[in-house]
Amino acid sequence: MSLSVKIMDEMKTAMKAKDTVALESLRAIKSELLLAQTASGSKEEISEEEEIKLLQRLVKTRKESARIFTEQNRPDLAEPELAQVAVIEKFLPAQLSEAEIEAVIAKIIAETGASGIASMGKVMGIASAQLGGTAEGKTISTIVKKLLV
Repeated sequence: MSLSVKIMDEMKTAMKAKDTVALESLRAIKSELLLAQTASGSKEEISEEEEIKLLQRLVKTRKESARIFTEQNRPDLAEPELAQVAVIEKFLPAQLSEAEIEAVIAKIIAETGASGIASMGKVMGIASAQLGGTAEGKTISTIVKKLLV
């Protein structure tokens, strides 16, 4: 089942349950999917890889907004953002733990023979491709830096 079909089913459930936070999150996902689909100019749906990147971007922006609201002492605005993050994350693949990410990156470094911060770009490219929807880019970057230094 494609992401857009899952979103529509969840939207129906949220409407019946009168869950405004979930409904708002699902509408945001649907909107982004439609924008991405029309931006590519194609009639068919976007790829699953692009869907995952889109969902990760939505989660990232909401987490950043929540962080800013918390810094500004506005928990009333931060809570709905974090609630939306929880709804959006249901559609993402399970995230790897830091230990699992570190093991994959250590293997990549051993295979490529990378050493020093100068080869970080090469390792990041391979790691990002392998860990695709299962880890955030920021987490991958932090671990790569730690292992290469």
